[in-house]
Amino acid sequence: MSDKNWYKEWFNSPFYHKLYFERDENEAAVFIDKLIQHLNPAPGSRILDVACGRGRHSRLLADKGFQVTGIDIAPDSIAFAWQYENDNLEFFVHDMRLPFRGNYFDYAFNFFTSFGYFNTRREHEDAIRTIATSLKPGGFFVFDYLNVHYAEDNMQHEEIKPIGDTIYEIHRWDDDSHFYKKMIITDPSLKEPLVFTEKVSKFSLGDFNDMLSYYGFRIQEVFGDYNLGHYDVRKTPRLILVAQKAVNDKGGQEKRIYSDGRSNDPLTQP
Repeated sequence: MSDKNWYKEWFNSPFYHKLYFERDENEAAVFIDKLIQHLNPAPGSRILDVACGRGRHSRLLADKGFQVTGIDIAPDSIAFAWQYENDNLEFFVHDMRLPFRGNYFDYAFNFFTSFGYFNTRREHEDAIRTIATSLKPGGFFVFDYLNVHYAEDNMQHEEIKPIGDTIYEIHRWDDDSHFYKKMIITDPSLKEPLVFTEKVSKFSLGDFNDMLSYYGFRIQEVFGDYNLGHYDVRKTPRLILVAQKAVNDKGGQEKRIYSDGRSNDPLTQP
């Protein structure tokens, strides 16, 4: 597996979906219900589900009558999702770093830390630009990310997780800029164990404010869990942002200046 683009193979693996998504569907449904009740989108709103995977959240949103488009980099995930397409639900294999429609959607969602795995800050900003461009002026973006500070304080370094006949041996660690999760997977269908290592950037609320504001977003609300509870930098597991695209977006400036005075970033490689 290429270390540079590890996510392309891992997100396409059935063992990824078995580890993360073969769980109680009620959990996802309750979160979507709370979110939609809070946001109160107009009937028939166009929604973009960025990094939609096999389309679990997309299907829930479409069932509520919205016009939903899901995009994901993993071909096998989208091939699975295609079976659910209908008049108000569509899926495309697409890299979020590349443009996708323009001034088209009313809402964009990015769920379950489906971000932070590219190699450079610029690539992550390209993804934000894609989302900003895809939204109509005044549109909303909901960003669901891990709370870096909570994850640092509550990391479980070693874990053995059996799911059916599959055994996941999990090793976690971190450094100044990333979280790492190495998984050694054994399963009766495998001749030898599979090994994948996730790498996720340590983006804080300040980092997201920088990236979002640069592309014309203003953060409206911050939540700390899937019940849309208050965000606490140390006590809540999630960082869920609701940001709105400026109605009169004049575009970004050429030179990037961060809110804390930095002019460069350790996650940006030359």
